[in-house]
Parts: sequence; C-alpha cells; structure tokens
Amino acid sequence: MPDLLVDIRDSIATLTFNRPEARNALSMELRTMMLDTLQAIEHDDSVRCVVLRGAGDNFMAGGDVKSMAQLIQQPADKLEPVYQNRIHELHPIMYTMRRMGKPIIASVAGAAAGAGVSVALCADLVIAADDAFFTLAYCHIGTSPDGSASFQLPRAIGIKKALEMALLGDRVSAQKAADMGMINFVVPAAELEAETARLATRLANGPTHVYGNTKKLFYRSLENEFESQLQLEAEMFADCAVRADFREGVTAFVEKRKAKFTGR
Repeated sequence: MPDLLVDIRDSIATLTFNRPEARNALSMELRTMMLDTLQAIEHDDSVRCVVLRGAGDNFMAGGDVKSMAQLIQQPADKLEPVYQNRIHELHPIMYTMRRMGKPIIASVAGAAAGAGVSVALCADLVIAADDAFFTLAYCHIGTSPDGSASFQLPRAIGIKKALEMALLGDRVSAQKAADMGMINFVVPAAELEAETARLATRLANGPTHVYGNTKKLFYRSLENEFESQLQLEAEMFADCAVRADFREGVTAFVEKRKAKFTGR
C-alpha cells in the first residue's frame, strides 16, 4: 500500500497518511507523494476543498526517527548538510499548502507530534477529536523544531505559550489547543469523520476563488505593512468582483435566496 491514499469525490480531495504502524511518521515516500499530490490538486479546478487525515489512530507522529537513527553514525561535518537538505525537502509542502487557492482542513485524531503539528498548522482550519493531542516533542530527541512550527505557532498562540510547548515538549489536549487559538474545532472522537465531512462539504460548496484570495490576504497580513495590506485588499476585492460567484452572491442577496456558488 502507498504511504499516501488519495480519494477525490464531490469536489473534496481527502489525503490520508497511510503509515499507521509508524503513527504516520513522514517517510521519504510520504513526503514525495504529499508534495506531488498537493501540487496536482492546486491546479485541479474540480477540487474545491482538501482534507488531511491519518490512517489508524493518529494524525501524524512527525519525522521518521528510525531513519534518523541510521544517519547519526556519520561524522558531524557530513551529517549537518544532510539534515539541512532533509529539512529543506519539507518546505515545498508547506509553501504549497499556504499558496493553494482552496481551503485545507486538518482532521486530527490521536497524536499530532513534531512535524505533524506543523502540517496541521499549515492547514487553514483544524478540527480535532476530543481525545487528540498536540506535542512538539523535538526537545525529547535533542533537536529544535522544523517544518515551519517556529513561524506558525507563535503567531497562533503567542510567544510564551509557543516556547512552553517547544521547551517542555508536553502534550497539549485538543481542548487546550482550541482554547489557546491553535485549532478551530473539538468534537467527540466518534463524530470526527462526520463533522469533518460536514465542514468540507460546506467549504466545497462555497466561493472557491474567494477563499483563495482570503487566504492570501490573511497570510500576507502577517508580514505586510498597513498601507501594503490595504492595497492588497483592494486588489483582491476587485479580482473577486469580476467573477461569476460575486454576481451570483449579489443577485442572491437581492433576491433573498441562498447563493449557489460554482467556485468561479
């Protein structure tokens, strides 16, 4: 079985990390398949929402520590560039998720650990089972965070709480993660699949191009100056206003009916 399962139906692409025996740790095959699939989906107009999930009982346990153990016997001067390259290989996945002009949902059951936290944070919305947990855990194997966690986590929960997670490596429950602003929704574990499907269907029936522009606006706002952000708002609004979904939305509002968006 491949390390990533892909199912596309009803305008929703569901990507399932498929290494349950390793808690879906990021193998090289999984990295490659994930990037190739995300890049293909990015340009597939039939897909209007993406769901990320893990097979079995966990979302993702982060990096493949067993493969790391095979590398550490190398001399330090040779090992350092190997690991820099290995970490850089993750970055196109994060870039693609941020750039993608359609919403991405992380559906988290069990553990989201290490890079699993980063992958979840790269999604636009995170829904988690009430028994799920999040842990950076890098300090437990003697290294610092990667996969964009150091960028995303402080912006989501503040520098003090982010450092608490990174320096202590403790587990954070789904409810605590929601209370801190790290994730969006917590649902009973037995209802995670159904609630994820409900959320994905709602987004897949929405104005897809608008969602893409909205993602760009909010993520750019983290770096833009005030004037630059207002200029971008004007550009994004005007770009939406010439499209079919804007005409449909305005017409539906005037006619006092629910809009039927096509994503165009």
